[in-house]
Amino acid sequence: MAFGGFGNEDQHAPMSEINTTPLVDVMLVLLIIFMITAPLLTHSVKIDLPSASNQPTEAKPDAITVSLDETGQLFWDDQPISEDELVQRLDTAATRTPQPEMHLRADRNTRYEAIARLMAEARQAGIEKLGFITVPEADTAAPPGKTH
Repeated sequence: MAFGGFGNEDQHAPMSEINTTPLVDVMLVLLIIFMITAPLLTHSVKIDLPSASNQPTEAKPDAITVSLDETGQLFWDDQPISEDELVQRLDTAATRTPQPEMHLRADRNTRYEAIARLMAEARQAGIEKLGFITVPEADTAAPPGKTH
């Protein structure tokens, strides 16, 4: 028999012990390698690096509010203006850096045609950011069975 144990050959039970000698050998070799290489990792070249300030400029763009009532009257930051004056102010605002955001407030009964014309004039002037200001409806107006 090629594999067997010493002593009684009648006993053919498998060996239930794990041979840990190779495991210990490998662990000792790894420990020695890490002990040798660890001091090399802390070796560095000393140089004098320049310092730079990394402070971001927080230039928040202004917001202009253009309002439109149900009669078609225009307001620039709550001051009444004419349509010609609106075009001039939009052109001026579009050339500023950073470009201001345009907030559009319109009365509920304003015709969509007037709002669309105002949006087109802002786009032609070069206004990039346009937002709508609305008033949310009260929760009591929600249909029955719907919750927010």
